[in-house]
Amino acid sequence: MSILRPAILAAVLAMPLSTLPVLADTPADVLVVAQNIDDIVAIDPAQAYEFTSGELVTNVYDRLVQYDAADTSVLAPGLAESWEIDAEGKTITFTLRDGATFHSGNPVRPEDVVFSLSRVVKLNLTPAFILTQLGWTPENVDQMVTAGEGNSVTIRYAGDFSPAFVMNVLAARPASIVDAETVMANEVDGDMGNAWLNANSAGSGPFSLRMFRPAEMIRLEANENYFNGAPAIDGVIIRHVAESATQQLLLEQGDVDLARNLTADQIAGLDTDALSVETFPQAAVHFLSFNQADAQLTNPAVWEAARYLVNYQGMVDSFLAGQMEVHQAFWPNGFPGALNDTPFTYDPARAEQILADAGVELPITVTLDVINAAPFTDMAQSLQASFAPAGINFEILPGTGSQVITRYRERSHQAMLLYWGPDFMDPHSNAKAFAYNSNNAQDAYAATTTWRNSWAVPAEMNAETMAALTEADPARREEMYLDLQRQVQAESPIVIMFQASYQVAMSNRVSGYVNGATSDFVYYRLVEKAE
Repeated sequence: MSILRPAILAAVLAMPLSTLPVLADTPADVLVVAQNIDDIVAIDPAQAYEFTSGELVTNVYDRLVQYDAADTSVLAPGLAESWEIDAEGKTITFTLRDGATFHSGNPVRPEDVVFSLSRVVKLNLTPAFILTQLGWTPENVDQMVTAGEGNSVTIRYAGDFSPAFVMNVLAARPASIVDAETVMANEVDGDMGNAWLNANSAGSGPFSLRMFRPAEMIRLEANENYFNGAPAIDGVIIRHVAESATQQLLLEQGDVDLARNLTADQIAGLDTDALSVETFPQAAVHFLSFNQADAQLTNPAVWEAARYLVNYQGMVDSFLAGQMEVHQAFWPNGFPGALNDTPFTYDPARAEQILADAGVELPITVTLDVINAAPFTDMAQSLQASFAPAGINFEILPGTGSQVITRYRERSHQAMLLYWGPDFMDPHSNAKAFAYNSNNAQDAYAATTTWRNSWAVPAEMNAETMAALTEADPARREEMYLDLQRQVQAESPIVIMFQASYQVAMSNRVSGYVNGATSDFVYYRLVEKAE
């Protein structure tokens, strides 16, 4: 690494964004990324719940334990260097590593851990449910998470969970540790620094947030004091480029080092002498869902027919080639307990018969919300074409990622084309999203696709989902999740279609980029750029 790193980075970061496209080559020690980032609603770890915000949080913050860039399959020490588990007493005692500091220069203390975890629960924003699964409430969290002697923190949980489940929860995004002193110095009207953290950062991770402009850009600066070793590059600039064609042009001109959202056709047409493509299996499943608040969509025959009106293979063999594979269950292939059966194929005659036998009054006109970017718009047009002959007519409503997600959370859509990734590495994460909804009331908001589609899940399925969470026998637990996947696959208003495979095009100068199975596993700290 050059001794001129701080000066070079300061000069690059001082450039107006509009000047960056004319750089014949990107700066030597700065990674420049073209990416659609308009899905970001929030970047405070206590609120961030979108794919791109997850990438940002992972690179800026640390957790007690975390899946690291060096090996995303291993739950490794983070800010905690060791821990002791008392399964019977339902406690885990963590010992923090010595010398870890926040970007402000403040030391990472047990008090910061206590503040960070309790803050998520007390703010009770979208991802708080991940931590409150442990029995934490605003009233009891100060007793459940406590600072101990020396550099220790004790975590208590209520519920019959395996310690492995608890550890995975503590490795999830909302368990990120923030600098309590810096955050509370920026508190406004009792918001515990939420407004400030949605424009700034207070982490200890390999990068600090230098600048964030929504739907425009993100600038990260390397943390040379990072406990796991300083990043190999000085910084990262993520430019919001919504159009995949523009991303391709910028990459081919050398104005960016990575393009994150190219189509399959664009990938196939790249000059491989100067550029390379890496494919990363992803945990995200893509689905079509019907809002049960709309009476014309509540007949189970509509759900069943829909499963035979998706041209799965046609999409995968054309514009989704290399980007998705047919997958029809809520837990992704490649993870233990995934159901890989694909019983549904494109069969419009069968779908028409199902609708006719059920006496469904046709035609039905349904608005379909979709993110206005590749490949979602192409997928929506394919669905529009394949459903129409059966009398189900989609009116496509494109919007930015944040607009579409906001409508979904409000339950104001009719049909939705979207994707879902696990919040943490345990099948309960997706089971609760796709197979559980114990309170379907409008004022009982839940960050699940079941609630957002107003689907009152049958009581038996709700019970099985919670029983699987507490099942101690691993083989029995896996079979319960397989059964839940079969039920959702066959009898729900959610039509799961694909599992993503993510292709990233990059300059041949770039190495060390890590893109794990979820957005929380996108890492820049090992990236290097050859001269």
